Amino acid sequence: MKLVISQEALLESLKIVSRAVSGQNTLPVLGNILIKAQGKKVYFAATNLEISISTSTEATVKNEGAITVPAKILTSYTSLLGKAEEVELSATAGTTLEIKSKSSKTKIKGIAADEFPAIARVEGGTKLDLDGKEFREAVNEVAFAAQENSSRPILSGVFFKTEKTELRMAATDSYRLSEKVLKLKTATAETSCVIPVRAVFEADRLAGSSDGIGVAISENQVMFTVKGTELTSRLIEGQFPDYQQIIPKKSSTSAEIDREEFELAVRRVSIFAKENNQHMKLEFLNDNTLTVSTDATEIGEEKTTIAVKITGSTNVIALNADYVLDVLGAMNSEDKIKMELEGKMNPAVIKPVKGNSFIHLIMPLKM
Repeated sequence: MKLVISQEALLESLKIVSRAVSGQNTLPVLGNILIKAQGKKVYFAATNLEISISTSTEATVKNEGAITVPAKILTSYTSLLGKAEEVELSATAGTTLEIKSKSSKTKIKGIAADEFPAIARVEGGTKLDLDGKEFREAVNEVAFAAQENSSRPILSGVFFKTEKTELRMAATDSYRLSEKVLKLKTATAETSCVIPVRAVFEADRLAGSSDGIGVAISENQVMFTVKGTELTSRLIEGQFPDYQQIIPKKSSTSAEIDREEFELAVRRVSIFAKENNQHMKLEFLNDNTLTVSTDATEIGEEKTTIAVKITGSTNVIALNADYVLDVLGAMNSEDKIKMELEGKMNPAVIKPVKGNSFIHLIMPLKM
């Protein structure tokens, strides 16, 4: 293998695929990046056996071939080369990568390419074309509710369900739930799957400022595609909770709240609530005020009142302050939010004032 590539193109490709490299590998080759020169392009790939990322870029290929090289060493070394430099990569003695630039020459020991796991691709299945910005907003509003290291693997994923011209994304850790509905450009077959939340976050990062992202879902894998870069992940086996049945169908209290003012109030309360497992009390009063407070703790207490627009009866509920802050942060594009309550033992519903594409539930705490 022998090729010439610009330092910038090389570094960008290495950074993209190295996101799939795990720091804890049982196999040394999983700490490596596969470099393959073929035709007029050089292909890069990395995997931790659960997530795989592959990309390609144009290069001057003199001899075709492949090798795997430690990701951290190669990426660190490439970042220290001059940005305008041309870099020559050549595989010598089978498993050694020789790197030449205008100012330097080095050798990095690698592992034979045939020891690298095959990178799977999703060829068939259900295919979706999503708007890049809408997808990133959906990930921001949904994925935080998943529990990445859950003892129940199904809760460490994001639920995707397609139905006609809608994509429904949902996540829950059993204490809170987020659901976002995206409109699809074309009708598609009904399908559902649970994607590991880490893969969803990586797809979000991959989408960046791109206009679109492609999604292909097969029986046990999903593949996200952005501008020639592919991220493939296994799916989580099992049945996602039937969360629709716990979404309240009615509410006795509805309040429109200034999101930023509410967030500041909760942040003040959370300083003291952390001494009491983030236990926070919300009182919706008939004078159109909301009182946010915490019980007296060893370090003190806080009580603040903000003006809101209430429809319905007075109500009171106790919620986890951190959970409220999480959803308010996810809804940072909203000036006002709506909060709906049925009673102190029912989930609190948080949604935008306008539209019905997003809903968040938080389970109540004991008063």
